[in-house]
Amino acid sequence: MKSLLIKTAAVAAMMAAVTASAQNNPGVLTVEQIMRDPKWMGSSPSGVAWGHTGNMLFFNWNPDQAPADSLYRISLADKSPRKVLTGGQQEVVYEDQLRYNRNRSAAVWAKDGDIFYRAPGGKVIRITQTLEAEYNPVFSFNDTRVVYTRSQNLYSWEIATGASQQLTNFTNDTPSDKNKKGNAEEEWLKKEQLATMDVLLERSNKRSATERYQKAVEPAGLRPVYLGGNALTGIAISPDGRFVTYQLYTAGNGKRTIVPDYVTESGYTTDISGRTKVGSPQGSARFFVYDRIKDTAYKINTEQIPGIRDIPVFVKDYPEQWEKLKKDSALRNVNIWGVAWAPNGRYALLDVYADDNKDRWLMLMDTATRNLKLVDRQHDDAWIGGPGIDQRSTGWIDNETLWFQSEATGYAHLYLYSLASGTKRGLTKGNYEVQDAKLSRDKRSFYITTNEVHPGEKQFYRLNIKTGEAIQLTTMAGANEVSLSPDEKYLAIRNSFINKPWELYLQENRAGARPVQITSKAQSEAYRQIKWRTPEVISFTARDGVPVYARIYKPENAKPGMPAVFFVHGAGYLQNAHKWWSSYFREYMFNNLLADNGYYVMDIDYRGSAGYGRDWRTGIYRHMGGKDLTDHVDAVKYLTDTYKIDPAKVGIYGGSYGGFMSLMALFTTPDVFVSGAALRPVTDWANYNHGYTSNILNEPFTDSIAYHKSSPIYFAKGLKGNLLICHGMVDVNVHYQDAVKLAQRLMELKKDNWELASYPMEDHGFVEPVSWTDEYKRIFKLFEQTLKNKQ
Repeated sequence: MKSLLIKTAAVAAMMAAVTASAQNNPGVLTVEQIMRDPKWMGSSPSGVAWGHTGNMLFFNWNPDQAPADSLYRISLADKSPRKVLTGGQQEVVYEDQLRYNRNRSAAVWAKDGDIFYRAPGGKVIRITQTLEAEYNPVFSFNDTRVVYTRSQNLYSWEIATGASQQLTNFTNDTPSDKNKKGNAEEEWLKKEQLATMDVLLERSNKRSATERYQKAVEPAGLRPVYLGGNALTGIAISPDGRFVTYQLYTAGNGKRTIVPDYVTESGYTTDISGRTKVGSPQGSARFFVYDRIKDTAYKINTEQIPGIRDIPVFVKDYPEQWEKLKKDSALRNVNIWGVAWAPNGRYALLDVYADDNKDRWLMLMDTATRNLKLVDRQHDDAWIGGPGIDQRSTGWIDNETLWFQSEATGYAHLYLYSLASGTKRGLTKGNYEVQDAKLSRDKRSFYITTNEVHPGEKQFYRLNIKTGEAIQLTTMAGANEVSLSPDEKYLAIRNSFINKPWELYLQENRAGARPVQITSKAQSEAYRQIKWRTPEVISFTARDGVPVYARIYKPENAKPGMPAVFFVHGAGYLQNAHKWWSSYFREYMFNNLLADNGYYVMDIDYRGSAGYGRDWRTGIYRHMGGKDLTDHVDAVKYLTDTYKIDPAKVGIYGGSYGGFMSLMALFTTPDVFVSGAALRPVTDWANYNHGYTSNILNEPFTDSIAYHKSSPIYFAKGLKGNLLICHGMVDVNVHYQDAVKLAQRLMELKKDNWELASYPMEDHGFVEPVSWTDEYKRIFKLFEQTLKNKQ
């Protein structure tokens, strides 16, 4: 076996030659150059938000290349960016922090742990000023009071009088044992004491009389609601102030992992408390409605939910378990992740998810009866997700009409539901996604962001609810991230293109309006001097007949027989073969470097990527390294047929899920991929977290078939080519344990064509330029040696 670390002398010699070439040819990229602190590239605005008055736009920016971003602002009158001084930053309140009354004449917000109210005339009143933190203010009691949370209880502030009132009494205390009866022996003894001791009886009678009097003359207190050691979550009040909804969450008792941190200031190894693993016991929640008038809390019965006892289809692959569950199909655990109240408080829309995430129900709760009625059920044998569903976007247009998003057609679209008729109506349709939706102030339109123009573009529209007509408001190519001004007269647009980082624009809210550029520092002079490629966004046909979108970086002097490298983006539901600036900006620059050095580079949105609808999203269900890998194998054929690359000189690299894919490529299709770099890879999915993994592979002990098909460690025997593994040792996401386990397995298999580079002070996403530089020098050397036979 080679040394676990690539020979640094060889790396240094090769990179010295490349550096010398770059000095003689200023246009030639080097790893050292592109892996520097990203500030060398320029500064893009971020955190764009309107101020609460509506005439100021704020954003984070760093045109001066300071150690960190600063807060900047522009006004509608003066569009020149100006830095907000440190003292002034404390006064900034963003519009998206505001909660309005029904006619939007007044607003409330929380800042620095206190509550503020802006009256219809514009006067701002500080409602609270306490050492305890207050948060989550809303209008309630038909807009006559502001209700907020303090120490897990609700309080109200009456607008007309300024009077405050505590509305709930949730407590972690336990019920008093004062009136609790003892056992038979204790009760008999107590009775005998009172019967035989006159003074004891007299004192007992006086105490009872005093307690009865105090109870009669004292105002009625709030009945305590005992939490019983559970966590209180999702507390919300109805618009009329009568009902409070909340959940009691019982945490799971799963064992937590430990990540050792070896390089510390103290000189001692310390342990970082990590996450649990997939399949670890999860918590459970119970949903309650507290009626303040009746002073009674009711638990909502989930047995009313249609399909609550359904058995997941994958269990059919385990006949014994299937037969057992058919005989005793228990209630599935559910969580209610959102409550949207009708304006009059008569109904609440509950956003309910099964713990196995194969169902999402929108249930209408009648507050008078507490009965639930199904509005919409989204079921998927794989898992529920997609734009607007993951974000749990729902709301009311009026007391009779609510809106939500669904992937019922295979793509995330916008729907209305009528309480009167009990019917749904689609507002959008087509083979594209509604990726964001916001109701207009007058509730006659939606503002939506979609990828209708192209899967790799984001454009902003105004959608008329009555007619269904959508008017496109943005026109710049790439992606347009829009923040609408409070009065809806202006669009603040953050726009970028494939080879141009994000800049800020301001545009009037009308079709055909010209966007005015506000910032211009996203590209430094040093960055502009480099001739960056604009990779072509293409599609090719996979073996099952569906189009796969990709970016292609082409070498300048292309000719038949050139090598190719695939970059595989990470997951967590992500898209990268698009027309805007990638979050993988280092890899964008490295792919340019590879193309400069005579490689074709391809970056595909394989099965499981975002942006292409439900079937694409769930295409990896129960088999990671299945269709997502064959998409890459089909891409090799496309490059061979179209650009005449040498199919015997193909490499692959990527991080996280991309690292996992690189392993699966080298282990299961070793005749296609000659070499690869697996960066911070998952090697055994049973080691990863529950929220992500259980959706795709279920749980290890319920679906071992899926885990064995999807985990690279079971296929390590297939390695033929050359493998580089790079992993941060304090990675709290994909633990370094994954790399260690694979290293042990490769040694046991007597493989001698692999190497492991460890980074003692790096987490999942590297932060130090020295680490990025070292890692990508190794990747470049790997491809130069294995695809070009350079030593």
